[in-house]
Amino acid sequence: MPSEAPAEGSPKVALSTTGMRRLDGGRFLMGSESPESWPADGEGPVREVELRPFWMDACAVTNRQFLEFVTATRYRTEAEEFGWSFVHFSQLTPHQRKTLAPFRVQGLEWWFRVDGATWRRPHGTGVDIERLKRWDHPVVHVSHRDAAAYAAWAGKRLPTEAEWEYASRGGLTGKRYPWGDELMPDKKHRCNIWQGNFPTIDRGEDGFRGTAPVRTYKPNGFGLYQMTGNVWEWVADWFSPHHPRDRVLRDPRGPATGDRRVMRGGSHLCHDSYCNRYRCSARTSNTPDSSTGHMGFRCAADAD
Repeated sequence: MPSEAPAEGSPKVALSTTGMRRLDGGRFLMGSESPESWPADGEGPVREVELRPFWMDACAVTNRQFLEFVTATRYRTEAEEFGWSFVHFSQLTPHQRKTLAPFRVQGLEWWFRVDGATWRRPHGTGVDIERLKRWDHPVVHVSHRDAAAYAAWAGKRLPTEAEWEYASRGGLTGKRYPWGDELMPDKKHRCNIWQGNFPTIDRGEDGFRGTAPVRTYKPNGFGLYQMTGNVWEWVADWFSPHHPRDRVLRDPRGPATGDRRVMRGGSHLCHDSYCNRYRCSARTSNTPDSSTGHMGFRCAADAD
């Protein structure tokens, strides 16, 4: 299975499956051919995949867990090395909105390059995660390299994309979300996405404008929390929009090389008027050195 080594000279801890769930694997249907999918994302075709058993973190890696890694290894994230990261304008202070220039992405001016924005200070201001009381929130402003380094230090690895989708479905077949097809069954929030008029008004109807603690909502059928919404999650695979459908794919790992890594699950910035990628089959990608205020990860491990 794919893995990356921790930072050179970093100590490594023994694998602990505490906080993980053992998944049996087996065959499942991966992908979607729904009209709501984005063709360029390559969600389809629906194909049959067979997986070996594996372990998956029940939750996205938290700020508290990432602090343990940094304390043990003195690791510096790529955002810390670069001195900046991307912050969505909805997360900026009034002063930042007046003084910073937007960074145009796909013709949209929603993202700002913010000096000092890191996992410790997600908004780039002097207010850190301790003062924000976000130790149980998912770590953000982490690149693919940062995620892989943490996973290797913990004796784990990033999940493959197929493992991630199998895990997100929680044993359900062909459903839009980890709990079924209805976004809000019984009018209850089941994931942390944008609630309001995107991109200007987030009413935070579930109590959150931005990230939420990693165990805020009910887990899926496999006991995994927030596989959709809250933060995008890096997976191991290089991105490709093309998938074979004429055979059963056994433990697929994606292309051997590429320039973008796959991200899964959507985030608190997703809304069906623009980006409804908070579905089990939805996917997107980014360059491995990218970091933003809505990107995190969870880990996996081989099962005996």
